[in-house]
Amino acid sequence: MSEAEQVPASAPEAAAAVLDALNATDSNGTEALNATAKFVATPEGTALAYGSLVFMALLPIFFGALRSVTCSKSKELGENDYDSGFRNAADMPETITSRDAARFPIIASCTLFGLYLFFKVFSQEYINLLLSVYFFVLGVLALSHTMSPLMSRIFPASFPNKQYQLLFTQGSGESKEEIVNYEFDTKNLVCLLISSVVGVWYLLKKHWIANNLFGLAFALNGVELLHLNNVSTGCILLGGLFVYDVFWVFGTNVMVTVAKSFEAPIKLVFPQDLLERGLEASNFAMLGLGDIVIPGIFIALLLRFDVSLKKNSRTYFYSSFLAYIFGLGLTIFVMHTFKHAQPALLYLVPACVGFPVVVALFKGELTEMFSYESSEEVLPGSPRLTSFPTVSGSPASLASSMDAVSMATGSSPRRRRLQPTSM
Repeated sequence: MSEAEQVPASAPEAAAAVLDALNATDSNGTEALNATAKFVATPEGTALAYGSLVFMALLPIFFGALRSVTCSKSKELGENDYDSGFRNAADMPETITSRDAARFPIIASCTLFGLYLFFKVFSQEYINLLLSVYFFVLGVLALSHTMSPLMSRIFPASFPNKQYQLLFTQGSGESKEEIVNYEFDTKNLVCLLISSVVGVWYLLKKHWIANNLFGLAFALNGVELLHLNNVSTGCILLGGLFVYDVFWVFGTNVMVTVAKSFEAPIKLVFPQDLLERGLEASNFAMLGLGDIVIPGIFIALLLRFDVSLKKNSRTYFYSSFLAYIFGLGLTIFVMHTFKHAQPALLYLVPACVGFPVVVALFKGELTEMFSYESSEEVLPGSPRLTSFPTVSGSPASLASSMDAVSMATGSSPRRRRLQPTSM
């Protein structure tokens, strides 16, 4: 959901309250593109803020889509079929079927309303303390996973890179089952240390840069690891969330009420008063991660479809990518024109679905596009993952969404029966 609204100058506490009230958050991370102000933002500051948000939104979609190609359906292959980047089951993608997609908006609505009741009954202070610790852990793991490919290129070949394994089992003998089995190395530990510093920074200061680092990591993990199995499923999911977003934005005040109390790095923010106040700026424009991940997983699916065509072109990926830019730009334009909150998926869904369909009609490939089933297609030159674990293969950016997807798919923690070995 996206919003834009200006508020008069007031005391910092009042402005912060208005900011929270307008920052509507739902369970799948579809949150707010929100421009609030303690003063009227300058045109330069507004342009810089929204331009930066659009740029930041494109990064996880683009790179997450590339990385999704390399790990497509890796959970169906043996460990020896992939490099060390897929030694952990948690690094493997979760697949959404058409049934999951149809149930997802309903589950997300129940989760959102449950959060609404939860904040009405329990103390906001203690709930946010638990949320801060929860997202600290998720953020550290997600950022470590995101940084790993870059750090692997930075470290010299002479770097002493030792291998480690974290193993927890249940039972004994033939009934022994593997609960946790993570393999990592020294480079991963360095990534974990750096991510932990960012996590402590966010936990103590709630600084917008730390928030964005976590948010970008969450979004990239979401686009990379949450896969649609075909285009029809993507249309069902986006169509359902289209209705969901519009209803909860225009029909009730539940999102606003939850947003007043919910504190978590599930949004990207950029200050409109950066030019005046520097890094201490506090007049933020915001973009919810749901408005990135939901269209992003559909765009990633179209990239995998492009690869499956083996035509050495990325027509559908680029058309949907440009459609996303158009839809997000249209959302911002409408907000500033009518000075009224707008659900971003109201514009993003028709753009991201409509543009590729028109291209497919023009190329005569519409039937082929809708009959495509996502399969293992490796894009030459695509960045490959490293082995540090993430959060169960679900988009770590959206805690409530992860629970909803788990319920929808009926998934459970992966266990592997350990076979006794002979000495």
